[in-house]
Amino acid sequence: MRSKGTRSPSSRRAWKIAVPLAAGALALATSFTAGAAQAGAATGGGDNDPSCKPTAAHPYPVVLLHGLGATYYEDLNFLQADLAAKGYCTFSATYGAYPGFPLVGGLRPINDSAPEIAAFIHQVLTETGATKVDLVGHSEGAFQALYVTKTQNLAGGIDKVVALAPPTHGTTFAGLYSIAQALGIQPQTQAVLDAFGCGACSDLVTGGTAVTTLDSGPIAQPGVHYTVITSRTDELVTPTGTSFVGEPGVTNEYVQDTCPFDPVGHIGEAYDTNVWHLIENALDPQHATGFLCVLGSPG
Repeated sequence: MRSKGTRSPSSRRAWKIAVPLAAGALALATSFTAGAAQAGAATGGGDNDPSCKPTAAHPYPVVLLHGLGATYYEDLNFLQADLAAKGYCTFSATYGAYPGFPLVGGLRPINDSAPEIAAFIHQVLTETGATKVDLVGHSEGAFQALYVTKTQNLAGGIDKVVALAPPTHGTTFAGLYSIAQALGIQPQTQAVLDAFGCGACSDLVTGGTAVTTLDSGPIAQPGVHYTVITSRTDELVTPTGTSFVGEPGVTNEYVQDTCPFDPVGHIGEAYDTNVWHLIENALDPQHATGFLCVLGSPG
């Protein structure tokens, strides 16, 4: 029997192998992190940095708009960090939260949040000295990217809108709203949503107030370049294809048009690196690149 703390010859060999491997991995990770930070600094990118100045390569700051029930630090935050590391000046803020409860955003009615977003865009333009911004939104944030550009007299200050899974023409929320309509309890359902403080929920359903406003007349504004991206397997913004804008000047694409085996769902779209590549190519189409598709999250 070995005494306590004495290793067998085989365990000592494993230890001798494991320690250098761990040290090497740590050194590689440290080198990669430092390299990424240096690359971000060298290209002038910034993450919610009011001193960030756009470069010739990326002349327009990117304003990111989170989805329903999310915040600026939870939803598109990883995409934002990736864009900042690639030289973009990036900005985000929680919108649509109730006073005294900033932990959940996007709940207030769409028309209440839109001026809040517009004011933030004007703030970014002032801080950076840029003439325009690009908008990237997910879910409700994608709807807002379309909505504020149309309704808040902002088209002249927007260069590109990249809308990820917006309920452009209203959503049945995975079919639940359709069931309410079939049961004849649509008004009661909307009343419950409003009572729980989710005015945006009833605004975004099929036939909702904000949807009616957005869909009345052209959505795409002159001088703005639009890309709408969604997944064929999006389980929340339903029916499939309700995100697309069938107007001149709008590029509509499914994730699966490029990555046919990606089963990414609604929440996962914000974290899917395939989607990130599609967004980055939409922001800089002149330098669009191919990429290796990976398996996304079906949720």
